[in-house]
Amino acid sequence: MFQPTFAFIGLRYARASKTSHFIAFINFFSVMGIALGMTALIVVSSVMNGFESQLKQRILGIVPHLLVQSAGQPNDFTSQLLSIPHVQGAGLQIEAEGLIQGQRGLQGVVLQGITPDTMDKYSAIASKMLIGSLKDLQDKTYRVVMGASLARELGVQTGDEVRIIVAGATVYSPIGPIPSQRKFVVSGLFDLSSELDDKVVLLNIDDSARLLRQHTDSIAQTRLFLDDAFNYLSVVEQIKHLVDVPVRSWREREGALFDAVKMEKNMMGLMLLLIIAVAAFNIVSALVMVVTEKRGDIAILRTQGMTAGDILRIFLTNGLYNGLKGTLLGLLGGLVIANQLNNITGLIGLVPIPGATGLPVVIDPQQIIGIVIFSLILTFVATLYPAYRAANVAPASALRYE
Repeated sequence: MFQPTFAFIGLRYARASKTSHFIAFINFFSVMGIALGMTALIVVSSVMNGFESQLKQRILGIVPHLLVQSAGQPNDFTSQLLSIPHVQGAGLQIEAEGLIQGQRGLQGVVLQGITPDTMDKYSAIASKMLIGSLKDLQDKTYRVVMGASLARELGVQTGDEVRIIVAGATVYSPIGPIPSQRKFVVSGLFDLSSELDDKVVLLNIDDSARLLRQHTDSIAQTRLFLDDAFNYLSVVEQIKHLVDVPVRSWREREGALFDAVKMEKNMMGLMLLLIIAVAAFNIVSALVMVVTEKRGDIAILRTQGMTAGDILRIFLTNGLYNGLKGTLLGLLGGLVIANQLNNITGLIGLVPIPGATGLPVVIDPQQIIGIVIFSLILTFVATLYPAYRAANVAPASALRYE
């Protein structure tokens, strides 16, 4: 197979190990350092992606992605919202704060008056129901669905009655004004394994309006379900172009949590990238020693007609070969370990979370490509100085004492 002269010589220097065991030793550890750094970065990034994905599913499965003020809008307003890219579904919702009373006391909760059919179709809660269904929340049945953890705190089960009290509505009685309240029957339990499981109670939208002593149309908002909650900004902009109405996003409630997760993910990635950087710059020391050892060879090649550019390319090939080898080994090792991580932790007896099925792993192809490109760029930068030194070797001075 035809190879340019500089590639042939550069690869020969990179693969030769008999002439200098010390240089071969440094080359080996440079390659292994890049490979281990790549492997660690891919595995840790995939696990962090998995935790972020689970957090997104669990937290944003309960919190509305977007709430749009829809009172006073035309009848086709929902259809206009559904035509916006990234919007999968839409349904009316009433949200209010209240208290729920069970056998073991009171608990402050957020009441979500929902449209059962829409919520059952698009909400993550529907797939995490332990008992019952969201479709059971029909008008005038006065039923509620709550998290299993909240039910344990209140000491109630499905079929039991709970009392819901809202402070936003007042009823006048012979003893004076009292908060609006009513008994509801627990018809279903869900478990998203989220910190919000014990803070949200679902009920029918019309039942919640009657509890608040309001008409549904006057206080209902349109809840939008997005294909990816992180796409909310583009959707909000398009809603603002469509009509000037107040829009609330999930970031107003849970933005700080996701910012903290993102910061942790970025800092972990930065620390692991430094491992690759250290390993890549080990190539500098290896190549400098190769250049020092091969000064006579470089001088002979120059006298035979090779240009400084050819010498530069020889040593760039040498360094990039080691960097590419380490990157490919790390890529292969990272993908294999990330795919088999839970099997590996099971074999060595590590159970990360009691009762959990395993570590969440999400391999992002774009992220992997970015890591590979970063590794190759670092390797290229690391080879520039030694290659430049080799290209500037003066043949006369190098051969003076030969």
